Amino acid sequence: MTELYPSMPGRLSRRSALRSAGGGALLLGFGLAGCRSAVSETGSAGQEGPAGPRRGGTVSVAINSDFTPSLLFAQSSQSYQHRLIYNTLTRYDDRLTPHPELATSWDYAADGRSITLRLRSDVTFHDGRPFTADDVIFAVKNLQNPARAAQLRSTAAVITGFDKRGDHELVLRLAHRVNNLFDLFEFMIITDRNSVEEALKGTRLNGTGPFKLTKWSPGSGLSFVRNDAYWLKDRPYLDAVEFRVVSQADALVSSLRTGQSQLSFQVPGRNLAVLKDHPDLTITPYDTGAGATYLGVNTTIAPLNDRTVRQALAYAVDRDRLLAQSLGGYGLASAAPWPKSSPAFTETGRTHYTHDPAKARQLLKSAGHTRLDLPLLHLALPGDTAVAESLQYDLKQAGVHVTLQPTDPATAQKNLISQKMPALWTMSHGFAQVQPSTLAVSAYPFNEARNTSKFHSAEYTRVVQQAWTSPATGAAAGRLRQEISDILLDEAFIIDLVIRGNVQIAARRLHGVTLNKFSYLDLDHAYLAG
Repeated sequence: MTELYPSMPGRLSRRSALRSAGGGALLLGFGLAGCRSAVSETGSAGQEGPAGPRRGGTVSVAINSDFTPSLLFAQSSQSYQHRLIYNTLTRYDDRLTPHPELATSWDYAADGRSITLRLRSDVTFHDGRPFTADDVIFAVKNLQNPARAAQLRSTAAVITGFDKRGDHELVLRLAHRVNNLFDLFEFMIITDRNSVEEALKGTRLNGTGPFKLTKWSPGSGLSFVRNDAYWLKDRPYLDAVEFRVVSQADALVSSLRTGQSQLSFQVPGRNLAVLKDHPDLTITPYDTGAGATYLGVNTTIAPLNDRTVRQALAYAVDRDRLLAQSLGGYGLASAAPWPKSSPAFTETGRTHYTHDPAKARQLLKSAGHTRLDLPLLHLALPGDTAVAESLQYDLKQAGVHVTLQPTDPATAQKNLISQKMPALWTMSHGFAQVQPSTLAVSAYPFNEARNTSKFHSAEYTRVVQQAWTSPATGAAAGRLRQEISDILLDEAFIIDLVIRGNVQIAARRLHGVTLNKFSYLDLDHAYLAG
């Protein structure tokens, strides 16, 4: 992992990063693995077709819930379309080394208080307006607006000044050093400053990306056509992309098996087995931990304000069974939020809570309880319902009886942001797949200042702030990451269950699909063979 604040004098140069990555072949993103660090179970996920890339065709993507314009600037399970319409400043590889996108190069000041960005000069928005430094300034200020509900608002707020050096060079001044600035650059979509309010209504999404949105049919899906003026020469290959809302698992599986859809990331885990041996499909796990299934706890509702009760819940869950039966075996059973690709991952943390219903009952009894009756909110989607039912069974064995509350994804996300969750809920979280400090300063379930569980701790705040403003590597960084993990495990206000990457199901003839670290779908180099 690149240290953003090296102890030696000088600046972190984009050019030196390129040399360490193996040369300038990565300059325009060709060959970038994106978020993929696994090949498909039936062959190479990104291999060329027998005749190489070809132009033309339409790809249909099956999604299980509709686009929600009001959540445009908040990362969620409905963010797949972002990278089709918009670009970001930079793009991580699997080792969290940033590579150019709209920013071509950069220099970080030695004191970590400023960064100079050099921007592409050949980029236009879909309406023909040139992309300039003013669009980056707007993008930052837009995320600083609390109304946008952007998870990385804290990092955006650290940027306190902008020095333009013409239209395509910009210096960002920082209030203090942070080690996750490139997380912000990968997260922050560059939207049109003249039509942002229209974008939030879904009536006009004007970006610089490879495809133009032609139609949003609420409840049905999105339609995109090729951007012929895209800045990346001769891309994209595809003529069009269709997002189709298919909310029922059986219908989603059928659409893939019959070829009505060529791509999906939202097939419930326990439905994947029927697709595994299909001759026209490939299954590709993304093992970088783009998300994790968890049990959330509202610490202001008695008796969940008692840490002992929360720990009992953590021991009650059979993570291995949940992984095998509800998630199809795709993922990693873990009591901690970190994927194996994270520097914060430890095997000790992963196995901190093992399935022990007897210990769960003992802890509840020590806290004065033999039976609890609580609500459990979950997304009204097949895969999420399966997880909720598994949790319901496990918790009952420990004396905790839960009533399931199915909720549509948009409402659940809004409740998560506004801290209006019931006693218990289960969803998925992200942000553990990037710089570890980002999880605790940005993700709604973990935010040290204002999290969904309404958990507060001076010690948690101290450690998180120190980890966020310190170098990302070295012995001190390791100690701080361990302190964060220890607090999360001990306080158990968020109970992690399974680390999950995205699982891609694609037609064999579809090549070149990638995701970025925030699950934005990248089809720049995608094509249909045959």
